[in-house]
Amino acid sequence: MNYGVAGSIFTVVVFVCFIGIVIWAFSRRAKKRFDEAQNLVFDDEPTQQTDKKERESSINE
Repeated sequence: MNYGVAGSIFTVVVFVCFIGIVIWAFSRRAKKRFDEAQNLVFDDEPTQQTDKKERESSINE
């Protein structure tokens, strides 16, 4: 087996892995997890309700 054949086999294997990842990324099953993951950035931000309570408590003190 020379480098040309090994390179061709490697290229085919990588291409098949790429196609598998693309199919997985756009599958309906993964959509729910991706939707939850995209909103993780906002989970640590306080809500408006929390802000209002904090302002009221600081005014009353």
